[in-house]
Amino acid sequence: MNSTGVPGFAGRTAVAAALFAGAALTGVAQATSLEEIREAGTIRIAVANEIPYGYIDPNGEAMGAGPDVAKHIMDELDIENVEWVTTEFSGLIPGLQADRFDMVAAEMAILPQRCENVIYSEPNTSYGEGLLVPEGNPEDIHAYSDFAEREDLTVAIMAGADQLEMMQALGVPEDRMVTIQANADAISTVSTGRADAYAATGLTASDLAERSDMVEVASDFEDPVIDGEEVRSWGGFTFAQGSEDLRDAVNDVLADYKQTDEWRETLSDYGFTEADIDGSFDRETEELCDESML
Repeated sequence: MNSTGVPGFAGRTAVAAALFAGAALTGVAQATSLEEIREAGTIRIAVANEIPYGYIDPNGEAMGAGPDVAKHIMDELDIENVEWVTTEFSGLIPGLQADRFDMVAAEMAILPQRCENVIYSEPNTSYGEGLLVPEGNPEDIHAYSDFAEREDLTVAIMAGADQLEMMQALGVPEDRMVTIQANADAISTVSTGRADAYAATGLTASDLAERSDMVEVASDFEDPVIDGEEVRSWGGFTFAQGSEDLRDAVNDVLADYKQTDEWRETLSDYGFTEADIDGSFDRETEELCDESML
């Protein structure tokens, strides 16, 4: 998840920091309306450089399940130009609140605590969990619960990722968790022994494992069970509070697109399984945001 790939990024980061500081003092920045976006002909959409969810390739092209679906949606909404912005995952919600971008296409999991600060589309994807471990899995790790049960293990987690809440719910102590800033740091963190494994979605772990022969995906992985339920995440497009008109327009197009073979093929091409694709229909954003319904 590198913060590069978009011209002028460093300058916009400095501006965003100032905007966010101001927002903290005066309230959340005013969200840009759909009408304003259409009039300008440009929408700013953020990704976190996480394959296969949303990233910028070496040619500067936005790729991933989120961006590819977002491109179709913007075409249907007659928004001619997309300005793609990359940031660290932990900067996505603050960036929306500071009006640094209008929408996030990172397939960010829809969670009650996040719904207190941003609004979501209906789910575009669903996905399960996984673990990245050193080659050969020397510590024989196969589940998130291993880090709660074994005092000799440490697990790496990306800042802002929902795996933190999963580990906390499983009773993993803070001193057995190592925070990293981006997925790109996971391979070195695990291969050098700074952590015994990296907790991420199964798709992310698989992608990282393909980049280096020093790491692999933990085999026979056991999905975490929290409060009696197997954990699965539902990812959607994310917006600042006050952008309900934009969110609703995106939802209208997304609902129709999810009935097409093209949408299924897009997700399948990025490694989403049939279970992941079909699972995206299993939950609605309202219940995912309502903690009492989970």
